[in-house]
Amino acid sequence: MGFRERLSHVLREPLAHFLLAGLAIFLFFGVVGEDVNVGDRRIVVNEEQVRRLAIQWEQTWQRPPRPNELDGLIRDYIKEEIYYREALRLGLDKDDVVVRRRLRSKMEFLATSENETLAPSNTDLQAWLDKYPERYASDPVYSIDQVYVNATGDRLAAMERAKAILGKLEEGAKADVLGDSISLPSSLDAVSLFDINRQFGEEFSSALKSAPIGKWSGPFASGFGLHLVRIRSVQAAHPPKLADVRQAVENDWSFASRETREDRAYQALLDGYKIELEKPK
Repeated sequence: MGFRERLSHVLREPLAHFLLAGLAIFLFFGVVGEDVNVGDRRIVVNEEQVRRLAIQWEQTWQRPPRPNELDGLIRDYIKEEIYYREALRLGLDKDDVVVRRRLRSKMEFLATSENETLAPSNTDLQAWLDKYPERYASDPVYSIDQVYVNATGDRLAAMERAKAILGKLEEGAKADVLGDSISLPSSLDAVSLFDINRQFGEEFSSALKSAPIGKWSGPFASGFGLHLVRIRSVQAAHPPKLADVRQAVENDWSFASRETREDRAYQALLDGYKIELEKPK
């Protein structure tokens, strides 16, 4: 394997991306003057730092700082820098849980920052969709008839009445002359479970999943009362097409890819350590 091939192989490794991203950030902070020498008693506030202070103010207050406000920002920056250096000089950053967690957070950011701009290909997204089609499948479509029974008051009596009406329906009685009046539709044609849930509630829509097709069944409860239901037909959910669910697939792919890259970057670092664990006896 030639030098170029070896270099190309190394640059594809997660650890290489991780270290290069870290190097870029450290170089950036070096340019803008963020490096701290705790033994240095000289503080230089250069033009770039003043410009960044002004930009941060403008982003917060939606206007540039006035001269006296900018002077205050510079004084506060100097005060923060002095306290920061003195804290480091005293070792206050050592064994501090908050500092440790903040540094860990920054390292995790470095491990995943490359993935923020990584765009998946159509092949990547289609492979993800093929692996998890149930996540993006549309709801089945139902056509149903329903007879409403008011359950206000004596619930047990309402249940017995609903069962008696169910017996009449099974014997061939017309649905429109039975039950109680309500503003809900007595028939629904080609309606998704989502829409049924929106009209009748989750308890009712969930019961439809196990209800028989072509015959009256129930009673099924809803927030309104009791219902006797006949499912006339169910159209199964169609396999999702990438063009229809692309954004949802891309969001899930990006989240999973971020976790995978962070795990790989951490594993690459972990492999460079020797762990000795002593548990209390």
